[in-house]
Amino acid sequence: MDLNSLTIESTRTAIAEQRCTASALVEQFYGKIKAEDPGIHAYLTLCEDRASRQAKVIDDLTQKGAPLPPLAGVPVGIKDVMVTKGVRTTAGSKILENFIPPYDCTAVARLEAAGAIVLGKMNCDEFAMGSSNENSAYGPVRNPRDTSCVPGGSSGGSAAAVAAGMAVATLGSDTGGSIRQPASFCGVVGLMPTYGRVSRYGLIAFASSLDHIGPLTKTVRDAAILLRVIAGRDPLDSTSADIPVPDYEAELAKPVSGLRIGVPKEYFGEGLDAEVRAAVEAGIQKLRSAGCEIVDISMPHTAYAIPTYYVIATAEASANLARFDGVRYGHRAKGARTLAEMYRKSRDEGFGTEVKRRIMLGTYALSSGYYDAYYLKAQRVRTLLTRDFAEAFQKVDAIVTPTAPTPAFKLGEKADDPLSMYLADIYTVTADLAGVPGISVPCGNTQSGLPIGLQVLGRHFDESTVLRIGHAVE
Repeated sequence: MDLNSLTIESTRTAIAEQRCTASALVEQFYGKIKAEDPGIHAYLTLCEDRASRQAKVIDDLTQKGAPLPPLAGVPVGIKDVMVTKGVRTTAGSKILENFIPPYDCTAVARLEAAGAIVLGKMNCDEFAMGSSNENSAYGPVRNPRDTSCVPGGSSGGSAAAVAAGMAVATLGSDTGGSIRQPASFCGVVGLMPTYGRVSRYGLIAFASSLDHIGPLTKTVRDAAILLRVIAGRDPLDSTSADIPVPDYEAELAKPVSGLRIGVPKEYFGEGLDAEVRAAVEAGIQKLRSAGCEIVDISMPHTAYAIPTYYVIATAEASANLARFDGVRYGHRAKGARTLAEMYRKSRDEGFGTEVKRRIMLGTYALSSGYYDAYYLKAQRVRTLLTRDFAEAFQKVDAIVTPTAPTPAFKLGEKADDPLSMYLADIYTVTADLAGVPGISVPCGNTQSGLPIGLQVLGRHFDESTVLRIGHAVE
């Protein structure tokens, strides 16, 4: 089988029609991973025993002629910030280099219950902190479309594996654009659901009020199929929403004609690459031709999104990462003479430069005398950004923007310039701050062949409309 062209739909059809066994398919994927991944480095850990056991379950069902679950035999990868029982989970950090979790992340458990086969854990920026996947303690991921370029981050391994045909689909996490931006850079589909639509239980926290789990796939239809499986209320996560989950795949059949599409002027200003602008505008024209009404809108507080995000995200990170102290799990430094010294040495040896930078920024923002000036003010601006979306959605059904201001940049190009790196997320952080859903779909390529992504943002829990519009662009 041509692994590069396999979708969820074609995989489950091939398994159901017994044109291929799940076990044989898994073997093919592992052969491809072992041959090609050394040049890309999308995987950190393979779980071949677990995959073989699941494949055998699917093969047994097929041989008996029993009904098959919706993801029967579909090989997937999991970003290494989601815990997996009995499989090493590092969050891309040395501090968790040998951590073996005793339980599964809810999203992973739901995938396997639906018949998916977990091939392994995907490389990512350490604790999901980064926009290029150069912050992994285990080395960077390379973009399969051009291995001299970054794949985007922090879900770079997840995006690269799908783009390279080393998984049919993957799960990533999005805190400030970490699903959508790498999807744009690698030329795949990346969906960030509404905050609360997918349980965060078992996701190693970066910024708890911003973290989302979502799929990276080859097609919008695949994203719709995967979202339906992982979405829904989870009693283990108090922030998961008790709201019915639609049949997203069926919703794709509805026409987009008559939908009002907002185009915010703030997302098409200075800093937007000319080729990106042209490709996104062509995508907007495609929607116009499909019967959508294009409406110019303004979201006036967009300029404050990056500073707001980096105050809130770092503050939450400094609190969340306090648990990695060398006492209960993770790396423990040797030779410490006191408890305080053991804390300091363990964290110094275990955390990378970017994680340390964000912990220090967040601790400063939360410190006495600065809380009101930074963190509290950032939360107030977050409210204004959320109001921008609420007011826009009174006029339009969805918003279309570029996913990233540029195509994928070269490895090392921005490594020494944190501010320039942070600005790579300038078009994606607003949706995380507001908690609205968003999708990135490929809408063209640069003259040098690098992918360009178009972003669709929608109302809270209206992933159906976001997916329909993305499907129309696709």
